[in-house]
Amino acid sequence: MAPTIDPPQTVEWQGKKVPVWSMQTIDYALLLSQDPGEVDKVLKACLEDGYFYLDLQGLDGRRMLNDQQETLKLMHRFFEAPVEAKNEFGLISSHLGYEPVGSRTGAFPGAGTKDGYEMLKVSRDEIQMGSPKVPAVIKNSGDLEVLENTIGSCNTVTKVILSALSTGMNLTGAARYENTHRNDRPSTTTLSMMHYLPSSVTGNKKIGHQKHTDISSLTLLFSEQWGLQIRPPGTCGALEMGFVAPKPGCAFVHVGDSLRFASGMKMQSCIHRVVPFNPTEDRYSIAYFLRAEDDTMFVDSEGRYVTAGQWHDEKFKAFTDPPLWQAMAPRSMILGGMQEAGEDDPQGEPEFLSAPVAVKEGMQEIALQA
Repeated sequence: MAPTIDPPQTVEWQGKKVPVWSMQTIDYALLLSQDPGEVDKVLKACLEDGYFYLDLQGLDGRRMLNDQQETLKLMHRFFEAPVEAKNEFGLISSHLGYEPVGSRTGAFPGAGTKDGYEMLKVSRDEIQMGSPKVPAVIKNSGDLEVLENTIGSCNTVTKVILSALSTGMNLTGAARYENTHRNDRPSTTTLSMMHYLPSSVTGNKKIGHQKHTDISSLTLLFSEQWGLQIRPPGTCGALEMGFVAPKPGCAFVHVGDSLRFASGMKMQSCIHRVVPFNPTEDRYSIAYFLRAEDDTMFVDSEGRYVTAGQWHDEKFKAFTDPPLWQAMAPRSMILGGMQEAGEDDPQGEPEFLSAPVAVKEGMQEIALQA
């Protein structure tokens, strides 16, 4: 049964009113204690929605929030460096290295756009081995410690969620999700740091991040700025993408394809994209993609038996394919087999609002700092 969603707030964006969808908020401290009520709550969010806020403001979560802030400082130093320094190694592999702006399809494939962000990806396996391939501009003891701390915190937080979901699904022994996400086994788990550039730099042909579902089992996402859009699943009346509001002290959590497949398609994989809410600003986000061990087997949405490593490689290639090739690929590639209704990609060049916008709830208008 599709979830019941209250009428959303709306925001003026690109000349029309766009929904601002709500999310359940999960308390990390209660989840860490395996509180039965919170376990049921997070399981319901993953089965019905595929996304939720994770409240990290308690004692056990504040370390993660501190690591997030230190990572933001590192990102500013890195992305302000000359492109030659950032691109010292290039993209070493699909989950490790630097990607310049315009490497993938953008938020509006109908308008022929490329993406509007640059990204640095640091592999958890590389950090764990103690010899990470990162550009010299951040390869110093202080910055490496920041990366180690952040990856360690993200790994702990996502494993707590994964354990709660195993418990909620009544899984035992080898069937528990944690047993395909062991720290000592190779995986493409990675920390991705993204910098979305202002439109004055990128122009109208390099915009945002295309609509997709994540490859990962779980995505732990931090962004203090607007721009993330989601499409609620099922037949809930979500005929267009809608924004989700950043929530102080909280991370966004998305279910990815791998966990959806591992659950026998019971969990929802979150359809989302990133667009320039305020095209004049630099936007920063941090995403930790917890992925299953490379040799983990599951049945994908096309009915194929594939490994987690194979799924990662195939979908990453699809991300970098031109829109025409993406359109010819199975829907399981970009959207993980998730169903959607409605069309929200403009066919021409988007005309972005440069002025501050407002969210409306009923007759009350609340000013936002764009």
